[in-house]
Amino acid sequence: LAGCMAERLKEEILHREKLVDVVAGPDAYRDLPRLLAVAESGQQAANVLLSLDETYADILPVQTSAGGTTAFVSIMRGCDNMCSYCIVPFTRGRERSRPIASILQEVRMLSDQGVKEVTLLGQNVNSFRDLSEVQFQSVAAPGLSRGFSTVYKAKSGGLRFSHLLDQVSRIDPEMRIRFTSPHPKDFPDEASVLQLIQERHNICKQLHLPAQSGSTRVLEAMRRGYTREAYLELVHHVRDSIPGVSLSSDFIAGFCGETEEDHLQTVSLLREVRYNVGFLFAYSMRQKTRAHHRLQDDVPADVKKRRLEQLIATFREEAARANAALVGQAQLVLVEGPSKRSASELCGRNDGNIKVIFPDAELEDAAGHGAPGRAQPGDYVVVKVTSASSQTLRGVPLYRTTLSRAAASH
Repeated sequence: LAGCMAERLKEEILHREKLVDVVAGPDAYRDLPRLLAVAESGQQAANVLLSLDETYADILPVQTSAGGTTAFVSIMRGCDNMCSYCIVPFTRGRERSRPIASILQEVRMLSDQGVKEVTLLGQNVNSFRDLSEVQFQSVAAPGLSRGFSTVYKAKSGGLRFSHLLDQVSRIDPEMRIRFTSPHPKDFPDEASVLQLIQERHNICKQLHLPAQSGSTRVLEAMRRGYTREAYLELVHHVRDSIPGVSLSSDFIAGFCGETEEDHLQTVSLLREVRYNVGFLFAYSMRQKTRAHHRLQDDVPADVKKRRLEQLIATFREEAARANAALVGQAQLVLVEGPSKRSASELCGRNDGNIKVIFPDAELEDAAGHGAPGRAQPGDYVVVKVTSASSQTLRGVPLYRTTLSRAAASH
């Protein structure tokens, strides 16, 4: 068993259950040859030590699905935010970032393999800080979003996420760039990241802004470092900076001490912001977290369930309205493959990361090159949206194009 679950449940797995031979925590993968050798001798083997500097920067992952259209690139590990509900700092350790050079090498390799969309991954990507180059180690720490705070001191030095995003977006003009998951606190007012998203045609106009709750009182108990008002101010700032941006978020229903009034504040935030994509969960307490030590998991399971259902219903209602506004518009869609429900339809995603389904038909090329042909995975197709639901757009394909040509025609 490998990964952060191995770290969290090591005692039960090794001693109580006797289920596995090898337990490797998220920072112990280099030790796997030794662990496997120990296991082969008939003993149980475990290494769940967390590292302050392991990023696996020199180990490039092998793409097992040849010809894949999309890929994920890990840019950092761990998290320093210490939100009271979250186990990640205890299972994945403190934040440390990969050197930018190794990330660029991996993205170039993916581009050479024909990958058309890369998502930069991390628990808190916009606090990325590459300390590998000496000349940048005295750079001042960036500010926080207005009205936001942290539980740790500002960290100076290093190349930041805006520099990485700038460099990654220059590698391949035909490759879309996304990133997740950022923390709302790390979008300062000068907002070079937001400016890059607005300016670069291949950085998707889509942002994940995890709110978790719409109640300032609950946000304080969660140690999120912002109020409802500060979060909404950031949302307005983002929408002013990136016209037409697609927003997604995370929410937890029934956190410790959440009252009905707190819950309704979250419902109203969902209505006010009108997210395109949402990830909503009922609260489940984790051992080792601050909430486990300091707070009571006092919202009954049936109340959590009812509140979660209301949040999901509200999100879907508002997402359906947001998506309905796209009906009649042309959307640039990266084709991922056949639709799961019909072999005669193709499925892909637009810039805002919303699924788009359209008929698999013969299409002209926008530049008039070559004979008409069917779109293949990895192709960009302009689709006119004819209908929308909370999670999916449907439309008719107009023509094949490229990311650069589509941007030039706007």
